[in-house]
Amino acid sequence: MSGFASLVARELRRAWAAGGLTLPIAFFVLVAVLFPFAIGPEPKLLARIGGGVIWAAALLAALLPVERLIAPDLESGTLDQLAVRGFGEATVAAAKIVGHWLGFAPSLLLATVIASALLGLSFDQMMAAGVSLAVGTPGLAALGVATAALTAGLRGAGAVAGLVMLPLAVPLLIFGAGAMGSDPSALKLLGAVSLLLVGGCPFVAGAAMRMGRG
Repeated sequence: MSGFASLVARELRRAWAAGGLTLPIAFFVLVAVLFPFAIGPEPKLLARIGGGVIWAAALLAALLPVERLIAPDLESGTLDQLAVRGFGEATVAAAKIVGHWLGFAPSLLLATVIASALLGLSFDQMMAAGVSLAVGTPGLAALGVATAALTAGLRGAGAVAGLVMLPLAVPLLIFGAGAMGSDPSALKLLGAVSLLLVGGCPFVAGAAMRMGRG
């Protein structure tokens, strides 16, 4: 197994050990069950705003494990050991992004089927939700790792991570929800934003980890 693949496998094992399959499904189902109580059970209303609900839940699911992505490795000296072995910080960050995405996105897509049914979405809307999440969740994973690196070592890092990540994720939420509607360009814009985050966040996270080790 190559060095990069071994790093991805390590991150994936950590994600699954922390409930990578069951947690997103439980979270999605909980949101889908409780949301109608807040706004009412009107089917047309739920169908109209269901895309936004699904994407908001996806964002929170990506944010849940942020505290364990970087901080434990920084505190235990694992990042120093990886640097000694020749792994650059950007490479480690890229592996963490891939592992983070594999840890929550597949089960998130499965949970979308359940959430769509509970929210009364049509089959076409459910498929659109799945496609938009498949395109946008790599950006969420990249943003989560970059946020984790920027807030690692701070007191109350979980709360700070939310304050940092939520505003930066607004374009993903807007275009993700729009991709489930009638805007044909929303999916392309979602893909562009997601690609930009996947391409840029490893270097941002890598620089933050390098400063944290220093």
